Amino acid sequence: MFSLRRISTQITSKGTLLAVRPNLVLRGYATAQDVSTLLLVEHKDKAISSSTLNALTAASKLSDNVTALVAGEDPEHVASEVSKIKGVSKVLIAKDKVYEHGLAEVYAPLLASTQKQLKFTHLVASHSAFGKNIMPRVAALLDVAQVSDVIDIESPDTFVRPIYAGNAIAKVKSKDPIKVLTIRGTAFPPAPAGETGASSEAAPESEKPALTEWVSEELQKSDRPELGTAAKIVSGGRALKSRENFDKLIFKLADTIGAAVGGSRAAVDSGYCDNAIQIGQTGKVVAPEIYLAVGISGAIQHIAGMKDSKVIAAINSDPDAPIFQISDYGLVADLFTAVPELTEKLKK
Repeated sequence: MFSLRRISTQITSKGTLLAVRPNLVLRGYATAQDVSTLLLVEHKDKAISSSTLNALTAASKLSDNVTALVAGEDPEHVASEVSKIKGVSKVLIAKDKVYEHGLAEVYAPLLASTQKQLKFTHLVASHSAFGKNIMPRVAALLDVAQVSDVIDIESPDTFVRPIYAGNAIAKVKSKDPIKVLTIRGTAFPPAPAGETGASSEAAPESEKPALTEWVSEELQKSDRPELGTAAKIVSGGRALKSRENFDKLIFKLADTIGAAVGGSRAAVDSGYCDNAIQIGQTGKVVAPEIYLAVGISGAIQHIAGMKDSKVIAAINSDPDAPIFQISDYGLVADLFTAVPELTEKLKK
């Protein structure tokens, strides 16, 4: 049996109201005074993910009552670090080997059980692969509608998110009694360290379904900056024509200026680079100080992942390429000539 929920949406583009969907069935919701927020902490190798710090800033806009949930086989160190971050009022620790690898099938029941026992009104996570894998399952278990990729919070029940690959902005008002949110990291600054540590306690017990089994993972180690937090990014597209050219031109240029490396969906699909560095609507969303697009035409899906960059520069042989419409600096040239020349000049 399906139940209707009241979600009114205002869609605006360049300040113009395009459409308003009528409200449906009203369900009760918490007032600002009743708000309590549970933040899911993403961590790996005893280090807190930077996107979690951005999500905490967003959670702090909801209320001063933010509880962080840290799960893992040995989560005490991460929990201690989380307790020292400004905005965290309490830390819940779920210690179990099943939580070590971030499997959504065990994380989702943990969050749902924690909400039901402690009555949180808002559940928040970063809009990373980790959060996007877990939070929809949590929303389904709680029978509420998730609000994804939030870029602003106007009130405890009103959120702003991009739609149509960022070409329009939707203002969503949710009347669900429990709000499940994922936060776009580039839209909020990271939360700073606090002066005192928050208290901690064990998280409520929950079911641990044996639906999946962790087998293995293959990681690529690099000395380059992390793509999600890099101040400079050099990104390559399909015009590079081969993986050999991508490695020789893009990685060499990036290493010269100490930048992270990204790629377009077309470059990933063509096998020029790994999908771990894909930037765009179906990849990572970045907002560096400078973004250099090499051989990228500027498809709307790619632009959705990098348009918030402070300075955008592009090299493309097509003067009519869409990427030039959003670029601060553009060079119409053959990349096979321009990139090696630029690399040599930057070395000097």
